[in-house]
Formats: sequence, structure tokens, C-alpha cells
Amino acid sequence: MLDAQTRAALAAQLAEAERSRTPIAPLTDAHPDIDVVDAYEIQLINIRERVAGGAKVIGHKVGLSSAAMQQMMGVDEPDYGHLLDDMAVFQDVPVPAGRFLYPRVEVEVGFILADDLPGANCTEDDVLAATAAFVPSIELIDTRITNWQIKLCDTIADNASSAGWVLGEQRVSPKDIDIRAIDAVLRRNGEVIAEGRSDAVLGNPVTAVAWLARKVESFGVRLRAGDVVLPGSCTRAIDARPGDEFVADFTGLGSVRLSFE
Repeated sequence: MLDAQTRAALAAQLAEAERSRTPIAPLTDAHPDIDVVDAYEIQLINIRERVAGGAKVIGHKVGLSSAAMQQMMGVDEPDYGHLLDDMAVFQDVPVPAGRFLYPRVEVEVGFILADDLPGANCTEDDVLAATAAFVPSIELIDTRITNWQIKLCDTIADNASSAGWVLGEQRVSPKDIDIRAIDAVLRRNGEVIAEGRSDAVLGNPVTAVAWLARKVESFGVRLRAGDVVLPGSCTRAIDARPGDEFVADFTGLGSVRLSFE
């Protein structure tokens, strides 16, 4: 475990890497003793600083929610990051690719909460009861670590490699669709580049959101009414390049697009 001074110094390095778009070496290289609690505390240092500077937390994302990603990272549970209002991107506004280091996109069935979720005892039934709607979404991920050479604590400290997200227009009540059986197709510049299904996320994206609600409470965080929650990707992550246009189509849920300039 790291001391408070070291955590603060590493948080500052990640924040500067994001501001300057200059990647840094993995934190785990110089600090092999870093643990998951250290990494979440480093993440929270930077989130608190951004909130103090005027940003607002409007949701959370779950990462490492597929069995394949957990196996690759050598872990048995997901991780999470914060979604801030200044990270939102929009369907009709191309995103400058140069704002990021190594941008990638992921296809997700998003949740919009109507009510606060309980913390440590949150169940899947609680999540469904509190969800106003499912929404088609694309998460924009990035890393401030050189060439995506990340281990678990690197990505957690780096806000779970989150950089932005976009929501489609359609909203569907949980009563009107089986969230475990939504097929997703991602096209880049008109070509199908990835396909998946919503149950790739822990067998059920609702399971990921319930896990998230329980996990964040241990760090003094709660999921609130109005929050956007991204539970994890239905497909593999795809590199984004200047000029790319992505469209994700979801059966019964509509579509969402994101373009880069």
C-alpha cells in the first residue's frame, strides 16, 4: 500500500498526462506494491480536483465486465470509473481525435436512473426498479499510460480508462425489453467491425450495475437518481482514427453514432 504523498504524486502525473496529452509509464512499473485501494484513491483524488474546478459527476462506468477481459487482467471482478459532465460527447458534433492519446470506442447498453440505488445491499431487482430507461450508448475510452500497457491498478487509477460517452436518442423501459438479449452491431465508416450481445456483460448488464452500487459505497460514493451508468461493453474495443464515423445498432433499442475529426 502506498502512502498519501505517493498517491497524490501519482494522481498529479495522470492529470498532467491527460492535460498535456503526453503518456506516462505504467504506475505499476515504478510502484509494484500499489494495490486496488491505492488505485481507487488515486482516481478519487483527480475526480475531487475536477469537481472542485467546476465539473459535476453525472454517472459511472463499469470496466472489465466480460470474462475475457477479467482473464486477461487476472482479476475476478470488474472495476469502475466516474463520468463527469465535461466528458460528454454528442452525436451531431465530431470529436477532435487529437484531444486524446489512444482513443477507442466500446458499445454499451446504458442505464438512466430514476431513483437512488442502495449501496452495500443493492440487488438486481433494486437496479431494475430504479432504472428509468435503457439507452444506446458508445463509450469513448483512452489511456494516459503509454501504448495501453496497463495492468489492473493502472487502469483503475486512470479513471478506469474512461474519456467520454455519447447517448442515442431512444429510451426504452426495462419493462419493455429483455436486457440480456440485445444484439449489438458496430459499424466504422459503414463497415461492420464488431458484433456482440448484451449478456457478454457478466451474463446480464443489470448484474454489473448492482455490483457497481455495492462497490462504490465502500469509497463513500452512491449511485443517484439521474445518473448515467455504463455497465460494460457488448463488443471488443475498437481503435478510433481521425475521420472515422461509428454507428452502433441495438435490437429493440435503436442506434447511436459518434464521429471523429
